[in-house]
Amino acid sequence: MQTHKLGTNGPIVSRVGLGCMAMSDIYGPSNRADSIATIRAAFDAGINLFDTGDFYGMGHNEMLIAEAVRGLPREEFLLSVKFGGLRDPGNALLGFDGRPVAVKNFLAYSLKRLGVDYIDIYRPARLDAGVPIEDTVGAIADMIRAGYVRYAALSEASAETVRRANVVTPIVDLQIEYSIATRGIENNILPAMREFGVGVTAYGVLSRGLLSERASEAATSGGFRGALPRFSGDNFRHNLGIVDTLAEIARSLSMTLPQLAFAWVLSRGEDIVPLIGARRPDRLAEALVALDVKLSETDLQRIEAAMPSGSIVGDRYNAHAMSLLDSERAPATTIR
Repeated sequence: MQTHKLGTNGPIVSRVGLGCMAMSDIYGPSNRADSIATIRAAFDAGINLFDTGDFYGMGHNEMLIAEAVRGLPREEFLLSVKFGGLRDPGNALLGFDGRPVAVKNFLAYSLKRLGVDYIDIYRPARLDAGVPIEDTVGAIADMIRAGYVRYAALSEASAETVRRANVVTPIVDLQIEYSIATRGIENNILPAMREFGVGVTAYGVLSRGLLSERASEAATSGGFRGALPRFSGDNFRHNLGIVDTLAEIARSLSMTLPQLAFAWVLSRGEDIVPLIGARRPDRLAEALVALDVKLSETDLQRIEAAMPSGSIVGDRYNAHAMSLLDSERAPATTIR
């Protein structure tokens, strides 16, 4: 497994990470034994970065990871945790809490559920509009000094927000959606992260199953995906035509569509760490093949012709969820 430094000030991470969210039923029922086997298989393959959120399954995901990593040397894996999501007993998302006192409270519970003494990378899942980002990351900085956290990071934040946070404490990476189908960060955010020395962990590489041979199944599976505009009505019919063309390119290169999708993100730069959202060992193994793929300039041109930036229609979340994304707000005139 290739490794490199996450951002200018971060830890050494594997070339890909494992995103564990789907192991807590957001895309339908998951299998506990398969999930644990996938985490262990990832570790055995050299993946050292495991990403979760304290509100994934309302704590289920953290406890699952705790079970999977039990007995593994703590210094050989990194836990990246998102916090702040508020839910009611019916699992409805109520908002996000970034108050300093809440940051420390969320952290205390995550440490307990994960069964560890510290969390490697800690980040708010979304910005709390009522709390300055300086206050939220300032609380993380307090926890770094106290030894409970190693590194501060952000998720779905704008370049300006990252700049402001980075003044308070070094931000090691920005977690944000990035794929062949979702390329908005290329315009402003990605260049800024490179200027700031902040790494990127990319989630949604398969666009929640759109970039797979199982796109039609994903569109009709209901649940979380059922509310996504890209999987709805005319949008989905349009998008599926583009995806079919991309799948033909993958087949011509003796790859599956998911392998092509991961290979493409890997080709965007070593400062971008794609998260594999597999919840079965065979899906993980399929994605890891992309590490050995070197896309030629001709290959990249064919991919660009098949799915140019902006060709996929429909927002990546519903209107309410989109309104919570600081990363989607118009950039300031300058980020300096």
